[in-house]
Amino acid sequence: MAEKLKLDIVTPYGHVFTDDVDEIVAAGSEGEFGVLPDHVPFLTTLKIGMLTYKKGGQTGYFFVGGGYSEVGPDRVTILADSAERSDSIDVERAKAAMKRAEERLKQAEKFDQARATSALERAITRIHVAEKK
Repeated sequence: MAEKLKLDIVTPYGHVFTDDVDEIVAAGSEGEFGVLPDHVPFLTTLKIGMLTYKKGGQTGYFFVGGGYSEVGPDRVTILADSAERSDSIDVERAKAAMKRAEERLKQAEKFDQARATSALERAITRIHVAEKK
């Protein structure tokens, strides 16, 4: 019986995080899911959201910009479009991106609504995750 989970977070730009953790919670496309050691294996897509992990008495937070998760009994691999640790998020940049996205949504005839909505969701989620430092 596994006592820890190996958490790997990888983006197209490289390896973001690796550690042995006690618990993981992530935003799957079908809803939030939690993983403990000896979890049944599964694959799922991820939506823009927060990933949390617990290790001992500490909790860590990441912004995840969508992707995939592969869960095994002793390992969780996150293949993310983008991922940022909460303490490395530039909140001012995220607020500026949120403002730009809101302006674009107001001018629907000039901008792609889906892209603007996605940009707004990413910005809001980054700000929310950054508050978890």
